[in-house]
Amino acid sequence: MNPQTPPSAPPPKGSILATVRAVLWGFLGIRRNADYQKDIARLNPLHVLAVGAALGLAFVLVLILIVLWVTS
Repeated sequence: MNPQTPPSAPPPKGSILATVRAVLWGFLGIRRNADYQKDIARLNPLHVLAVGAALGLAFVLVLILIVLWVTS
């Protein structure tokens, strides 16, 4: 007979706010290792990629708008 292991509970899902916060900390480049490990366990990598791309694009657009405003 094979002993069955009880099903483990899925890791808690991260919210959009938690994903944005993790990406912003990543942009700054400062993060505690414990918080980083928590993010790895609970955030979806595709969500992190999408939020990172969106925030990166928003940053570039803000820079372009500032340059256009200063040079006008």
